[in-house]
Amino acid sequence: MSILIDGKTRTMVQGLGRDGSFHAGQMLEYGTDLVACIHPGRGGSSFQGIPVFNTAQEAVEETDAECSVVFVPAPFAADAILESANAGVELVVAVTEGIPVLDMSRVVRELDELGTRLVGPNCPGLISPGKSKAGIMPGNIFRQGPVGVISRSGTLTYEVVNQLTLAGHGQSTAIGMGGDPVVGMKYNDFLRLFDRDPETGLVVIVGEIGGSDEQDAADFVSRNFSKPVVGYIVGRSAPPGKRMGHAGAIISGAESTAEAKVGFLRENGIPVADTVEQIVELVSEGLGGRN
Repeated sequence: MSILIDGKTRTMVQGLGRDGSFHAGQMLEYGTDLVACIHPGRGGSSFQGIPVFNTAQEAVEETDAECSVVFVPAPFAADAILESANAGVELVVAVTEGIPVLDMSRVVRELDELGTRLVGPNCPGLISPGKSKAGIMPGNIFRQGPVGVISRSGTLTYEVVNQLTLAGHGQSTAIGMGGDPVVGMKYNDFLRLFDRDPETGLVVIVGEIGGSDEQDAADFVSRNFSKPVVGYIVGRSAPPGKRMGHAGAIISGAESTAEAKVGFLRENGIPVADTVEQIVELVSEGLGGRN
């Protein structure tokens, strides 16, 4: 199985600019059930055979879309997310980078009231190998299998997954949750879903400096999670107070350092790899031969 998306998930893309058009084409090529695209002013046209609508409401009414992938520019992305949620979309994947924190604080609060799940923003999206991808992940490095992956880092997700695939460890679903200070779904939200997925045998958590999400996940795993978890934390050499990549990757206190996160995960029974290559070793041990 998989979580959040599968081969039957009816998906739409918001924003057919350069990036949106390219990745919509890649999603189609991968096999995603892309049923609609949205681009104001282009309603009534088509994109590679997929109907284009002016609004999310029109798209959902005509196609019953369940998932929306947002490539709308940052100044307008928050409204685009809420537009899909108000149209009844169950899952929004916000790839857009640079959405103002105040906008996202408002969006997350409203999505909670509407019951819409959000992955991102500033994320590569997610993929259920062999079934569907919603976002920008390179589908060729993934293969089906029992390893769930949750990562705050997009490009590091690809490196970890590539190493797992080369070692014969396929993935059930891989998620790039985004590295902004305010995001929608967090580790614990994904862990709850993976715990209920019978075909996920182990989960890899890829974390980074900043915030306390990894500590929250470790506490959740120690109390509520029934499957093996492997951790990996990047940013061990990052200086305090200096942003490293993501807007949320900044050491702002003793608990937000890489060392603190590694220690907390290990204290809660989660083995933590020191290198990407060691992740494969720990996954092999945790799966006990299952690939």
